[in-house]
Amino acid sequence: MDTDILVIGGGPAGLAFARQFAGSRLRLTVLEQSPPEVLQHPPYDGREIALTHRSCDILRELDIWRRIPEHEIYRLRDAKVYNGTSDYTLHFPEPARARGGKTDRLGNLVSNHNIRRAAYQAVAECANVVLRCGTGVKNVRTDKHAATAELADGTSLRARLLVAADSRMSQTRRQLGIAADLHDFGRTVIVFRTRHSLSNQHTASECFFYGRTLALLPLETHLTNCVVTIANTRAHELLSLAPAELVKQVQTMLRGKLGDMEIAGTVHSYPLMGVHAKRFYATRAALIGDAAVGMHPVTAHGFNLGLESADLLAKRILQAERRGKDIGADALLEEYSFRHQLRTRPLYHGTNAMVGLFTNDAAPAKLLRGAALRLSNNLPPLKKLISKQLTG
Repeated sequence: MDTDILVIGGGPAGLAFARQFAGSRLRLTVLEQSPPEVLQHPPYDGREIALTHRSCDILRELDIWRRIPEHEIYRLRDAKVYNGTSDYTLHFPEPARARGGKTDRLGNLVSNHNIRRAAYQAVAECANVVLRCGTGVKNVRTDKHAATAELADGTSLRARLLVAADSRMSQTRRQLGIAADLHDFGRTVIVFRTRHSLSNQHTASECFFYGRTLALLPLETHLTNCVVTIANTRAHELLSLAPAELVKQVQTMLRGKLGDMEIAGTVHSYPLMGVHAKRFYATRAALIGDAAVGMHPVTAHGFNLGLESADLLAKRILQAERRGKDIGADALLEEYSFRHQLRTRPLYHGTNAMVGLFTNDAAPAKLLRGAALRLSNNLPPLKKLISKQLTG
């Protein structure tokens, strides 16, 4: 074998997975299409990642957390959900952790490019991990003996196990013959930072207006990341605006809740699609990260589930290696798939159903939306369950 584990995709999930094996006897090769300088110095892409307490713990275990600049780790104190033009909110306050004591936050917000850079730095120190950048994967195939990847440069690599961590539209997943539920929401996400005169109180807000959705992710007290979701057919109405005019639109939507607002950086946009693989493994292959599950961002689960998948799979592989067992055995991969499916499938379909309701502007749906918020607010067990999911 050229390597023990072949990881396709050098994003945060693929790198977090590789870092799990620091100091082990297993050899890993990570294949990434982007050039090495993109991994070393990832550009800012507008995405602010809401990290649960569990995700922060995983990043600490992997020696990634300490590499993120402390002044760029932002406190997420609590969260509120608004419906339409009503001021009534579903409020998720600061949680009390099971280990005892009160925390001062639901979680943390960290820019995607800072996580990617820190993950790269941690993996670059691993003597048993090889990073091959700047070349794509042309084809993959597996059998009961090995997994093989044919690269765009004409070379090929054989491994005991292949791990796909490439993207929501994973070509590797398709070549492995793994089907997936794809959900095109027909919407575009527009993200940008704003500065404002009134404090955001470190409170995240999800505002389900009519015709568009606005999420506010608090960074500094007077710095907030705005995430506007709008139908693809109307996205040009916002993307064609000058940045200053775009911010004025948000200020109007908020009815001045953050005071005077101005743009604080660049504007980015992305298509909104969700995906959930029918299973997370094939013969000598497994899926992690977005190749396994790509979530709607409204519940901020996507990145956290990707970290969980890397952690779950890696720990089972390391345990098998210590016991002298086959790291690519069907039983191991099937157990990983079962456990991660048990965690992700209800979240994926539940989130999509919730988004379907809260973006439906028909009169009956509007009434149901308001009733759902009030019901959730006044059912402590349900509210506690949702809070536990938010904090991880």
